[in-house]
Amino acid sequence: MSASLASVFALGTGYLLVLFLCALAVERGWISLRITRHPAVYTLALGVYASAWAIYGSLELAASAGYGYLAYYLGVAGAFLLAPVLLVPIQRMTRTYQLASLSDLFAFRFRSRWVGTLITVISLLAVLPLLALQVQTLGDAIFLMTGGAASPALLALAFCALIALLTMLFGARHSRLHARHDTLLAVIAFGSVVKLGAMLTLGAIALFGVFDGPASLQTWLDGPGQAYQASVVQPDPAHWRTLLLLFFAAALLMPHIFHITFAETLSRHTLLQASWSLPLFLLLMALPVPLILWAGQYLGSDETIGAAYLAFGLSDAFWVQGLAFIAGLAATSGTMVIIALALSGMILNHVLLVAHPPDAQHNLYRWLRWLRRALIAAVILGGWLFYRTVGVHHDLTPLGLSAFVGMAQCLPGLMALLYWPGANRKGMVAGLSVGTLIWLVGMWLPLLTGMAPLIVIPPGLEGLAGEPDWYVVTLVSLSANILVFILVSLATRTSDGERAAAEACSVDAVIRPKRLPLVATTGADFKHHLAPVLGDEVAEREVERALADLGLSPLDGRPYALRRLRDRIQANLSGLMGPSVAQDIVDRQLPYRRGGQEPTDDIQFVENRLEAYRSRLTGLARELDGLRRYHRRILTRLPVGLCAFGVDDELLMWNDALAELSGIDGGSVIGARRDGLPAPWGELLGRMLAEQHDHLYKQPVALEGGTRYLTLHRAELKADDDIRGGTVILIEDHSEMKWLEDELVHAARLASIGQLAAGVAHEIGNPITGISSLAQNLRYDTDDPQVLETAAQIQQLTDRVSRIVGSLVGFAHGGRHVGGTRFAPVSLAAVTDEALHLIQLARSGEDVEYHNLCPPELEAVGDAQRLQQVMINLLSNARDASHPGGLIVIDAAPDGDMLRVTVTDEGHGLDPHVREHLFEPFTTTKPPGEGTGLGLPLVYSIIAEHHGRIEFDSPPPGHECGTRISLWLPTARQDGEDTDEPNSDR
Repeated sequence: MSASLASVFALGTGYLLVLFLCALAVERGWISLRITRHPAVYTLALGVYASAWAIYGSLELAASAGYGYLAYYLGVAGAFLLAPVLLVPIQRMTRTYQLASLSDLFAFRFRSRWVGTLITVISLLAVLPLLALQVQTLGDAIFLMTGGAASPALLALAFCALIALLTMLFGARHSRLHARHDTLLAVIAFGSVVKLGAMLTLGAIALFGVFDGPASLQTWLDGPGQAYQASVVQPDPAHWRTLLLLFFAAALLMPHIFHITFAETLSRHTLLQASWSLPLFLLLMALPVPLILWAGQYLGSDETIGAAYLAFGLSDAFWVQGLAFIAGLAATSGTMVIIALALSGMILNHVLLVAHPPDAQHNLYRWLRWLRRALIAAVILGGWLFYRTVGVHHDLTPLGLSAFVGMAQCLPGLMALLYWPGANRKGMVAGLSVGTLIWLVGMWLPLLTGMAPLIVIPPGLEGLAGEPDWYVVTLVSLSANILVFILVSLATRTSDGERAAAEACSVDAVIRPKRLPLVATTGADFKHHLAPVLGDEVAEREVERALADLGLSPLDGRPYALRRLRDRIQANLSGLMGPSVAQDIVDRQLPYRRGGQEPTDDIQFVENRLEAYRSRLTGLARELDGLRRYHRRILTRLPVGLCAFGVDDELLMWNDALAELSGIDGGSVIGARRDGLPAPWGELLGRMLAEQHDHLYKQPVALEGGTRYLTLHRAELKADDDIRGGTVILIEDHSEMKWLEDELVHAARLASIGQLAAGVAHEIGNPITGISSLAQNLRYDTDDPQVLETAAQIQQLTDRVSRIVGSLVGFAHGGRHVGGTRFAPVSLAAVTDEALHLIQLARSGEDVEYHNLCPPELEAVGDAQRLQQVMINLLSNARDASHPGGLIVIDAAPDGDMLRVTVTDEGHGLDPHVREHLFEPFTTTKPPGEGTGLGLPLVYSIIAEHHGRIEFDSPPPGHECGTRISLWLPTARQDGEDTDEPNSDR
């Protein structure tokens, strides 16, 4: 039957509308991400490899080459079965360095923007015949369905326009080529389901509709079908292997397959899962091909409509022909969408942006997005024009083989990229140019001109004479390509950049970039450096995005953090405008600071790469990595602080013990310079690095929890050709040992002074008693006023000496008074009032104001008389330290199960050199003759007797001057029970 043009157009438009609705459902979230990101969707999206060749070209090839048509499926299946050693390394590179296309990969490896341009041009020339094949099958199908009633070219153009619109709407929504297109993948996966279902249905129609089942088919094959089988020339084994090689290369190199395999993949696990699921899909696609071919031969359709379109001859029913048409449209649309998407990015990044680098556009993202959309339309239109000018004169097989042979010229470069670090740019370009030239002259130009291929068979390969043109061109071009590639690479020098890139691209790569400082000093500074090229808005967004990816602060100035940020920005810009342009921008705007010390390896980067790579290590490498991790864990968990510096003073390690001691997390300082560490660590470690000796003992360091005493030990690591140099510093906290030593020294000093005080008190006491008695007797022996005045003065002085002797006796006895006295509840307010009364009686001269703020209800447990002596001593010291008109405040408040009493003055404060000895006898800040230095030691003894403690702050927190003495005393019991004796153990 002959369908109308309108019905064919409605059928094709209906299918594309279904694709649009499918895309809209994914875009709006009507289909959950759990489904759209399922590995099965990715496998079905990879089914885009089954282009119109799988629907129509395989039939044509099967009719002429028999089972040779399977090479199309087995080649890509072989490539995916080798995924662990072939696809996974490429995926690692593309994900690490944000490489979205084959051109990106070659430009990155061979460190040349023009290499990317060359790969892009070759890809465009090779893909044009494949695009023309898609459009040609579409036009031929329309022609067959309408019976030649209308020109298929215009309707094919209409379908191309709809396909371009679908691609622009859902494939170019993002400016970044490396953005995952969940919507587009779902659409391509749906198309794969449609074409697989259509092919299996057509195969079932052939088997059960044309034949009456497998038995009927076998009968025909054993009878009339033998003539058809005899006319088929099975491929020569050499031809078969070459076809396998071409289709194997297509799985790696074709722009649309590369894009789906590496730019859109979810994870390494997903790719490995596709290594068996994709061959299964292709096997199902290949099964109906011989059934349809035999059914067409049985019906004689091959003589009327051609072998490629035998599916249309299975039945005159519109739905059967429509099914064949939808199968071809599903294959064609999916292939054209991904080819246009991939090629548009390659042309944009490696032709347009290389020829005209982007200026500081007002909206760079929008500008790039519309450029991509225009290129998508241009690529699809180019495929239609090639079909109209060239494709209509050729069958499907020459068009397809020309595309596959052209892309195969990149295979030597790809293999060298993975497995030959010695390959260089000159060798690759020379070999690729020679091979491409042979392909152009032998296959591409004959497509354009119709002239006979110009093939020169080199000496030694005379046996190729009489072989098919595609076979000769393939062998000669690839042989010349590989030979020139190897010879030129061996004869020319490989640059340092190429060697570094080769290390990065090798299968077992753990590259070691150099540790160099950047001109930019902080993350925020990156924005100013990038703004002249990208514009203020784009520069800010790109830097903020990279900072968010790495979890860094814009104010982070660590050299390692800045290097990571630079690499991340370059990778992100690579996804936006290609690695060549991105590298050029980053090298110009974010340069390294050269000069000075020779750079060393970036060990942090190596550590991160090893952590990411360790799951793929096996054998001895896995054991060595386990040993490395074990030793690193020992250093990290060492109970002594440890840090390590490189030869350039960059911090390489900061273990857990040091992080706990310093309160600084290692992740926030690793990679910082020594002078960039927070205080006081920068100065302390710098002093250790500058010291001639390898040890610093008990250095006082003010930390958040107070003053700590740290001992530092240094070990130098000498560098040579194979071992990195640096310095290791151990930090031990000897604070408790220092405090214990001070307590022991203090106790020994008090003991010796106590013995001295006891002796002095004993020796002075008796003479002083005699002098006092004689002075008293003088009052009864004379009436002379002068003598009486002298006797009174003698009596005063002896009383003063007696008080000093009493203090010495009290100190010598540790402040303990006569046994048998029991502590009782004492009101601190009353004790303070009495002490103030006595102080004020003895006060002469300047006035000092006292504020007793002690609540009357607060009571401490103790001896009222001795606590009064404490308050008198403290208030006397505060009075002597205060200026005229000064204020002294006495306050008390509960503090847990203790009572805190404070005496605060506004005086001159304590001299720093006497603070550590304040409670030692004979330590005083008063002028000679005005103080004995025994008051505070006696206070200390009495407070210790009361099981309390005493502290001082000078100046008090929140004040600029003055001193605050704080006493903690036990509070009175609620039940009023008697307390223990003062000298009893508590």
